[in-house]
Amino acid sequence: MTTEAVLDVARRAREASHGLALATRAQKDAALLAMAEALLARGSEVLDANADDVARAETAGTPANIVDRLRLTPQRLDDMARGLREVAALPDPVGEVVRGGTLANGLELRQVRVPFGVVGMIYEARPNVTADAAGICLKSGNAVLLRGSSSARSSNAAIVAILRDAAVAAGLDADVVQLVPGDSHDSVKALMRARGLVDVLIPRGGAGLIRSVVEESTVPVIETGVGNCHVYVDRAADLDKALAIVVNAKTQRTSVCNAAESLLVHADVADAFLPEVIGALQRADVTVHGDAAFAAYDGVVPATDDDWGEEYLSLDISARVVPDLDEAIAHIRRWSSQHSDAIVTEDQSAARRFVAAVDSAAVLVNASTRFTDGGEFGFGAEIGISTQKLHARGPMGLPEMTSTKYVVVGDGHTR
Repeated sequence: MTTEAVLDVARRAREASHGLALATRAQKDAALLAMAEALLARGSEVLDANADDVARAETAGTPANIVDRLRLTPQRLDDMARGLREVAALPDPVGEVVRGGTLANGLELRQVRVPFGVVGMIYEARPNVTADAAGICLKSGNAVLLRGSSSARSSNAAIVAILRDAAVAAGLDADVVQLVPGDSHDSVKALMRARGLVDVLIPRGGAGLIRSVVEESTVPVIETGVGNCHVYVDRAADLDKALAIVVNAKTQRTSVCNAAESLLVHADVADAFLPEVIGALQRADVTVHGDAAFAAYDGVVPATDDDWGEEYLSLDISARVVPDLDEAIAHIRRWSSQHSDAIVTEDQSAARRFVAAVDSAAVLVNASTRFTDGGEFGFGAEIGISTQKLHARGPMGLPEMTSTKYVVVGDGHTR
């Protein structure tokens, strides 16, 4: 029964996608703005449902960082609505000509952006993803099937009900946004096997979820990745800048994939920088898991190999002193998840070498890893951050939620 229920919503999404592909930008933008207004007007419904989810999670002993991802506040609700408005203000990617011209034989050739059709989202906690994904998919002309975690089922149900009502009020089919029925893995499995009805799946969550979807799905997958992000403080770093960047990257919000999880410091500045950065991190309640150089300071926990590869998503950071830039690059190549890695330096040659040698979705120079974000990049609310190299990489906004097709116009041409 679960499989058939999932296939039913997928069929409805496929049908709704046909109409959405023909919608004008004005129609889609009107729906997005209506969704934003409805979320705020009916915000109490969402917050009440979310309070039930949070209470259930806390009773079950869910880790604090996961509860933080799950919890909605009036501010986070405002952010969701603002994200929808920002997406409405962005150019419509559908119909954009990627390249084109007239061939030697007189044929006119254009490669244009088109929607995928039906996008499936499988994600953990974070009910704000529900609105973000719905908004980006709608603007890019895709119907979306949302399969959030059971921990957020009340929140997601309330949000989707509001979004569907707003879509209808704006003249669109309600089925452009749907929840995937069921709380068990069977419903997830059915979605992953709905090839032909679902065009692409995007998993967004922990390493286990992403690996499961990539390995089990017969539907094509855009893989979002975990964030073992590094900040490297070079010998030529401005240490005041470095201190501010490290503390921000680690503590501004710990439960997100672009938070820094590892700190590397050049040996030439270690004596000056370690006491300052350890003190600042400890004052922010961060536990430092350090190599011998760091562990010589009070309160630092000796690091193990497990620490170097860990995505903590908590007030923890691994830390190591390296002899030179090349060793910092080698460490990042060994342990990074290829999400976001940063260098702090005033030496432009060192910055260029780091940027060229570090193969991550985002490489930052003198900036916090927390900037790897669709909103911060000006894309509007993102659908996720891809760490793979096909079809998209880095924060995925509207263009990344489209495919292309070729339009060929002739005048009786035959070959």
